Amino acid sequence: MTSRKASGETRDDARVVGLQVPVGEPASRPEGPAEPVVEPRATAADGVQTDAGPTQDQAAETERTGGDFAAEVTAEPVRPAGFGLVAWLRWGWRTLTSMRTALILLFLFAVASVPGSILPQRNISPEKVTKYFTDSPGLAAWLDRLYLFDVFHAPWFAAIYLLLFVSLVGCVLPRSLAHYRELRRKPPAAPRNLSRLPRHAAFQGRAEVADVAARLRRKGYRVATGPDWVAGEKGYLRETGNLLFHIALIGILLAVGTGTLYGYRGNVLVVEGDGFANTVAAYDRYVPGPRVNAESLEPFSFTLEDFQATYQTAGEHQGQALDYWARLRVTDRPGAPERVHDLRVNEPLNVNGTQTYLLNHGYAPVVKITDGDGQVAYDGPVPCLPADQRTLTSECVVKVPDARPRQLGFLTRFLPSTAPAQGGGYVSVFPAAVNPTMQVWAFSGDLGLDDGRPQSVYQLDTDKLKPLVMQSAPLLPGQSLTLPDGAGTIAFTGVKEWISLQITYDPGRMPALASAVVAVVALVLSLMVRRRRVWVRVSRPDGDAEGTGTARIEVGGLSRTEGNAGFTEEFDEIVTTLRDRFAVAPAKE
Repeated sequence: MTSRKASGETRDDARVVGLQVPVGEPASRPEGPAEPVVEPRATAADGVQTDAGPTQDQAAETERTGGDFAAEVTAEPVRPAGFGLVAWLRWGWRTLTSMRTALILLFLFAVASVPGSILPQRNISPEKVTKYFTDSPGLAAWLDRLYLFDVFHAPWFAAIYLLLFVSLVGCVLPRSLAHYRELRRKPPAAPRNLSRLPRHAAFQGRAEVADVAARLRRKGYRVATGPDWVAGEKGYLRETGNLLFHIALIGILLAVGTGTLYGYRGNVLVVEGDGFANTVAAYDRYVPGPRVNAESLEPFSFTLEDFQATYQTAGEHQGQALDYWARLRVTDRPGAPERVHDLRVNEPLNVNGTQTYLLNHGYAPVVKITDGDGQVAYDGPVPCLPADQRTLTSECVVKVPDARPRQLGFLTRFLPSTAPAQGGGYVSVFPAAVNPTMQVWAFSGDLGLDDGRPQSVYQLDTDKLKPLVMQSAPLLPGQSLTLPDGAGTIAFTGVKEWISLQITYDPGRMPALASAVVAVVALVLSLMVRRRRVWVRVSRPDGDAEGTGTARIEVGGLSRTEGNAGFTEEFDEIVTTLRDRFAVAPAKE
């Protein structure tokens, strides 16, 4: 139909809003019963006589959607009627790479990440996971079966991740190729009847097609010309931004995958005065990527020299932590000079891309245990897990398998700021170590460390142990408690603090950041830029082949996206510019 070519309404001009169908490409059909194909309909705007002429709004809508063919190609994939393998595979691929599926997978990906931010994760806070098992063993067991303490390493999370990656790639690549072809295509020819477009103006003047085209080019329009018309199109950055946004999402997924393969993370608890060397054996928990070995670790080390914390001392939020920091003496590599680094929550230690983050802190009372034979069986700090984050009341476990004549086990409660409770007993009223004390529960017997079963250092199984002391009076630093039956003594000699650290190496961290920045910029482009078209027709009187007389200059405009307020101002500016330059008589609308 030549009239459709003249108006620019061809199948190549169809616009598709959706990831499943490339712009400018007819939708491929799965095997099975074919859908009826709706042919594009000519309209009066194309200069073709129809039985029932469309209204102005119908003509504008036809121009906006690219004809009825656009509605055809945006249809959802149709399930094949037959049961052929190829037909089902084709239908499955089209379903997976559709916009609807991509959005569903993106939503599932976000929902699946929620438990990782609500529940403690083993690779971040193993001590909190241990406490969860202590407080709610039944619920914790079920959560562990569902991988909710290791969300980002769960098989179901990996399945969502891979499906989302495949879906985005299958969506974006065809659209990118189609968009590239669209960028190379010239703007469509001017419709025969410009007055039926949503924006229209006309005036008398003298103008050449080349001069009008030059004016539109100065305003950033891509221009195509004909014998008596100029077509200009602008706003391709909208689709470019849309594609870049999805490509950036793929970049983020690739960066996460790269970090998983070539990165590692580990957790370690360090007490004041102790050190750490970045070796596999030094970690309390170590999670390497499949492509990581022991030689991949950066050979740095450090010593925890001091830890300081400040708290709110009055008001409604009394006891809330204001700031805490750890002073480290760091050696970047063997033989390198030592340097001092103040480690804070949002200021990690960086050694050649390996990040050390400060996660948590607590107390480690120093105890000295003498057994029944008078030998020192244990002397050192005991890291305690906070039972109350508001006051840092902490619980500790001490196992002394070398004690003689019987093994000893202790449950202790550390109170940083001890005060008598109203109903009896003692409580901590402030998280800082203002008046530290320690209460002791002592047991003797077989600790079960020789039967080969793994045990947590933060738990003591007392079922097979003999109670010696059940909740002693609070011990002040320097005081000791004598155990009955000649079992020995336990002395509270001082207080230290511990910090928990996460040490990570993630080569995908910076690519993920760059992809996120690109995604934000691309999203702004896709939301702010509008697709619009402008046509100018220079109609000369019959017999004025040389163009010396006055011509009728018509300008038509169409916004191809919702919201025409901005385009109205732009169109009026274009008309004003052309009228000021070419008009020779008052405009005749």
